[in-house]
Amino acid sequence: MENPLKIVIVGCSGRMGHVLLECVFADGELVLHGAVDRGDVDGVVNPHLGRDAGEQLGKLSGVKVVDDIAAALKGADVLVDFTRPEASMNYLAACQQAKVAMVIGTTGFSNEQKLAITDASKDIGIVFAPNMSVGVTLLINLVQSAAKVLSEGYDIEIIEAHHRHKVDAPSGTALRLGEAAASALGRNLEQCAIYGREGVTGERDPSTIGFATVRGGDVVGDHTVLFAGIGERVELTHKASSRATFALGALRAAKFLNGKASGLFDMQDVLNLR
Repeated sequence: MENPLKIVIVGCSGRMGHVLLECVFADGELVLHGAVDRGDVDGVVNPHLGRDAGEQLGKLSGVKVVDDIAAALKGADVLVDFTRPEASMNYLAACQQAKVAMVIGTTGFSNEQKLAITDASKDIGIVFAPNMSVGVTLLINLVQSAAKVLSEGYDIEIIEAHHRHKVDAPSGTALRLGEAAASALGRNLEQCAIYGREGVTGERDPSTIGFATVRGGDVVGDHTVLFAGIGERVELTHKASSRATFALGALRAAKFLNGKASGLFDMQDVLNLR
């Protein structure tokens, strides 16, 4: 490509960072412009700082890992973020200042932080989604359709499983699936969600949407939306076997933002499913 999109990856030394680097290197329409990571890890200087971002993958990129976000954003087109909410807020402010678009795959944001993202989208283009997978985006649409058809006589339960390192629960994807089901039924998820059951809970309230969370091992991400009726169950499931599915979706979102000066979008917009 004559003018490849210039990408900045934050958290480049982490699990998702590695996969994003690999996917950028493999895409002729993209070029790595910046690689950012924390200056220290648990009080110890980050050993990746100052090294070539591709070194950890056995490929030299000419881009060094830095902890200076402002420097990394100079001349960039899009920043891709799969870090933590607090770090994401810092990257968001830097992107807003530098007028660089942003893809946000981080989850666990507070309502206040979500409002900050919405506000920043007035100045820059942002794709914000709890799951960048093309398959999960399709699943959200299927859940909405199923909820409308199975609106009476079916109990809705959402089961999700992730690796032992995930820090938020339920997952952002599980909550988004719950929102999809609730909106199709004209309900407010905040009012009808049940996040835990223990002891004598009484009969299930048919208007609720239940969540069950599993954490363990190296599970990349499993999500099932269960519609349980009398005599039958309908289950819609997505299982991710590799983080590459999230990375590829995020980079597709980055390309979608090319030329968009502002606006808040999600993967439904990226895939033209609205």
